[in-house]
This record gives sequence, C-alpha cells and structure tokens, in this order.
Amino acid sequence: MFFQESPALTYLRTKLLQSTQVLLGSLFVLFTVILTVGCGQVITLTPTPPPPPTPTVSLTLAANAPDATPTPAPYTPAPTPTPTVTPTPIVHTVRSGDSLLSIATQYDITVSNLQEANGILDPRTLQIGQQLIIPRPEAAEAAAAATSTPTPYSVTIQNVYLNDTTAGNLWILGEVHNESDVALEQVQVAVILLNEKGGEIRRKESFVALDLIDPDQRAPFGLLFEPPVPSFSNYQVLVLHAVPAYIGSYYRDLQVNRLESEHERYASYTVKGVILNTGPEEAVGVQVVLTAYDSLDRVVAMRKIDPDYNVVPRGGETNFTAILTPFGGPITRFEAVAQGRRLQPTQP
Repeated sequence: MFFQESPALTYLRTKLLQSTQVLLGSLFVLFTVILTVGCGQVITLTPTPPPPPTPTVSLTLAANAPDATPTPAPYTPAPTPTPTVTPTPIVHTVRSGDSLLSIATQYDITVSNLQEANGILDPRTLQIGQQLIIPRPEAAEAAAAATSTPTPYSVTIQNVYLNDTTAGNLWILGEVHNESDVALEQVQVAVILLNEKGGEIRRKESFVALDLIDPDQRAPFGLLFEPPVPSFSNYQVLVLHAVPAYIGSYYRDLQVNRLESEHERYASYTVKGVILNTGPEEAVGVQVVLTAYDSLDRVVAMRKIDPDYNVVPRGGETNFTAILTPFGGPITRFEAVAQGRRLQPTQP
C-alpha cells in the first residue's frame, strides 16, 4: 500500500533541510572566529607528505659470467737512458789483396791495435767483404805506447839515410834486415828524435814495405816528419814489432825479370820490369817493392807500387813502371821484390 506525500509536507521538509544547512554554516564560522580571537594566531595544517617512491631495481641475469677483473694500476714507463755521444767509427771493408798489415799501414795504426779492435786472433781468418773497425789514432797511440816492446827476434836496422826537404820536413829512410832463421811479418819500426839531453822531441812509427821478410832478407821503410821538425841533436831507429809469419797465406812463386832503369840527370829514375808467376796457382794482390841505393849503400829512395795487373794467373806475367826521385845520389843500384797472396777459398 503506497502513501503519497502531500505538497505541504514536501515544502516543509525542504525548508527544514535548508535551515539545517544554514545553521551548520553559521556554527562553522562562529567556531573559526573563536579560535582566531582566543589564540591570536592562525594554525595552518600542512598535509602529510607522501612517502618517496621506491627506486626501481634492475636485475640482469648473466649466464656463466666471469669473475670481476681488478683494474690494473696505471703503467709508469721506465726512464729513458740518455745515450752517450761517441765519435762515428771508421769502417774499412776488406777488398781483394788486403791484409792486416796493408790496412794498418793505410790508416797509420799498428796491426796489434787493429786486431784488438776487431777481436782478430788469427790473421788468416780475414775475408773479402769483412768490415773492420779502425781505431782512432789517439786510442791506437795510447795502446801502442802501452804494449810496444822490442821484438825478441834478431832484426837489425841498416843503411839509414836522413834528408831535409825544402819545406823543412824530414825524411828518414832505411831497411830492416831479418837475421833470424824464421820468416817474419808485421814488422814495425819507430824513429825517435832526441834533444841534447837525450829527451824525446818527436816520434814516428811505420811498417816496412814488405809484408813478409824471409831469413836474411831486407825490407825498406820510409818515415816523413811533418810539419817542419825543430832542431834535434840525435835520433834512434828501433824495431818495435815482429812476429813469425804464416807462410801459407803468401804466394812465394813470383819473380822479377828484365829490370831496367832510365834517368834524367840523376834527379829522376824510371824503373821498369816484369813479374812472372812461376808457381802452380793464381796470385792475387800482387805488388812490387823497389829500393834504390847510393854509392854508400844507403837507402835513398823506395816505393811500393801495383803492377799493370795485380792478379797473375799460373804461368802468366804482368809489367810494372815506377818513377823514383832519390833524396841522395846518384843511385848506384836497384832492388825489386814482388809479393802476393794466395787465393783464399770462398766459404759457403
């Protein structure tokens, strides 16, 4: 059974509801005023902040991941050493016909210094194309002064001749006589100029012209003192060095034939001859040593020259021509000696 609300009742209910809302609003305003007046301050309520968001965690799964490798410490390079500046060495490449004696003579050093600088114990091991370090003169002279001693072999100086040039330089010529019973090589002589008290003024060293000196054979030498030499009272000529020769490296079957000379007013002599190979092998590095003597048998001129061909086959020959200008004279005789080497086998 349904009851229908009358319009009067609806109106009263609506009015009652509105009055209630107005009353509640007035009470709220009154309460706010009381709080303001009574406390003297306004209380502001701050809302509770929301909690910070939880960070998202990312998880990566790795299959068979290796253990972590520790980070190495930074590399500190070793200090770079400062190189010591040394003089550029002189290097000589061995050519056909070269010997330790000829190379040492070319650079005005001793054979022993040349051997020591290159660690050469046996001169027979010298090979074509081999590079040799040439010690500097100051080092060579210091080593020579420390190691040069008179040779124990019977070797004498003979037929010495001194000549002052027009430029004031001094030539000293002579020859070495091998009085021992063995063949010698690397024969070196020294000339020392002395003052009135016997003190040394100047000194000069040189090898003789022949690489090999057989028993009872002579080999010439010549030394030039320059620049001009001060006055001296005396001089000495000494044999500094000589060793037994290794005969196997020399070719000894060379002969000088048809030796002849021509001169112009005894001031210049042209000497000619022929070198014959009478042995069973080819000779290489062939040279001829010429010595000229005056009427007192002193050495007044000497030269070592290459012939037209320095390789002479078995049974072959080669010519030579040389001009000699003697320091004294006139020349009364000449001597010519040919020397050469055997062809060394090529190493594989």
